[in-house]
Amino acid sequence: MKKIISLLVIVAASTLMTQAQELQWHTNLEEAKEVAKENKKTILLYFTGSDWCAPCKMLKKDFWNSQEFLRIADNFVLVELDEPRRMDIISDEQRKYNRSVAKKYNKQGSYPLVVAMSYKGKVLDELSGYSMLRDTSLHFALVNRFVK
Repeated sequence: MKKIISLLVIVAASTLMTQAQELQWHTNLEEAKEVAKENKKTILLYFTGSDWCAPCKMLKKDFWNSQEFLRIADNFVLVELDEPRRMDIISDEQRKYNRSVAKKYNKQGSYPLVVAMSYKGKVLDELSGYSMLRDTSLHFALVNRFVK
């Protein structure tokens, strides 16, 4: 009985830790730039198609939600700009805003796209796409360059 209780406590604790480690995503680049400036952090701008882009869904699970990324996430200000097909996922205002930012930083319309930038909006590097082999090494190579 003690083993079962101990196991339940461990499961509950790990669930709480995972929930506590949820990423904080901004949806406004200008606000994110202010936060990045105040905290001297690099911005990771993520263009996704959350409800239709299979590589985006895999990248979220394999990279963004990985324990390895969660350990370094505090080094960044995260911005997610979604381009869903379903109309009920984001507001019309957010959709218009996301498209206006995409005109500047995602001219090719690539999904997923990760853009590393300074708080001034200077693009430092970017990575387009995600391997169907689910290899996150290129994404970690990109972000690890900016870990302090």
